[in-house]
Amino acid sequence: MIVVSGGDLILSGRIVSEGSLIIDGGRIVAIESRRVDPPGATIVDASDCYVAPGFIDVHVHGLHGHDTLDGEGAVAQIAALLPRYGVTAFCPTTVACSPDDLRTVLQQVRQARVTPLTGSARVLPAHLESNFINPEYKGAQPADCLRHAGDRSRNGLYSGADILDVISASRPDVGIVTLAPELPGGIELVRSLSAAGHRVSLGHSGSDYDTAIEAIEAGARHATHLFNRMTPMTHRAPGLPGAVLAREEVTVELICDGYHVHPSMCRVAIAAKGPDGVMAITDATSGAGLKQGLKARLGGRHIAVGAQAAFLEDGTLAGSTLTMDKAFRNIVASFGGSLVDAAMLCSTTPARALGLSGFGVLADGAAADIVVLDRGFNVVRTYIGGQQVWGS
Repeated sequence: MIVVSGGDLILSGRIVSEGSLIIDGGRIVAIESRRVDPPGATIVDASDCYVAPGFIDVHVHGLHGHDTLDGEGAVAQIAALLPRYGVTAFCPTTVACSPDDLRTVLQQVRQARVTPLTGSARVLPAHLESNFINPEYKGAQPADCLRHAGDRSRNGLYSGADILDVISASRPDVGIVTLAPELPGGIELVRSLSAAGHRVSLGHSGSDYDTAIEAIEAGARHATHLFNRMTPMTHRAPGLPGAVLAREEVTVELICDGYHVHPSMCRVAIAAKGPDGVMAITDATSGAGLKQGLKARLGGRHIAVGAQAAFLEDGTLAGSTLTMDKAFRNIVASFGGSLVDAAMLCSTTPARALGLSGFGVLADGAAADIVVLDRGFNVVRTYIGGQQVWGS
């Protein structure tokens, strides 16, 4: 038995000051509003700290020089690094890639899910920031990898159908699929992927409002990095952002670095959807955790680590260098959110959106996936299944 004692516990809807979490068998078995010292228990002093549910990042490409598309072992390396930033579970995220590269990533995801990696963040089904996005809104995605769902192989090149065959062969290992619904066959692709159990996300898209609504009616329930690489929202043409903000069944991602989206717009999005309709993401590249000026990769392309984000050699914004502990800090310090809001965005909302019962909360019976933060929101300890996997 482990007791995390004396910290401010961030529960759903309230804070318990100087409380205690009692952990046994990998789960939270009791929450006390005071310090306790049960006989035989290991006491972890969390005085002057916040105790929050472990962070869940549904959109992360890499970290510390490792990218999900680097080949065999890449997913395991990223999983091992993430707990130092408070992440206890994540969706390995790919950019558009070849069927062979996609197959390699999904094989790693399968292996990590069947045989969990000791001392590492839990590996969830992958997020494919897929081949089915609009070339005009591709950002740093490789143009030569983009396809339509109905494409067929020609001149030795792989097709959209080839990518869908890989997804079909790895259904349990594909969680989220980002696509542009306005492309040829896009609405039918939303419908078929949703029916197959995948969480369809709208993003990298030039969709207008009506097409986005049609996609939501067809089953889309997620929006990839709200405001980034999608049509702008205006009062007469609300576009894709307006559609996903207006529909309660859609949960939106928000890159919480204050650079990809201005803090005031982050506040607007959270106010519009509520904390239970927004999930904080990093969209972290392999440049996350590296010093400014160093080189990294995103799906095989070279990127440079800037002061606030990562960039291609031509200056195109290419994902972030954000980590989830900083996202939590930004929500409180820059976006005007409460500690409860920050825990909701970083932990509870992604867990609920992905259907992870018993995760993303501090509650009786929940998995003991926990992050302990000091008053500056730096990670002090991370627990997964009641086992400490990181300590500063």
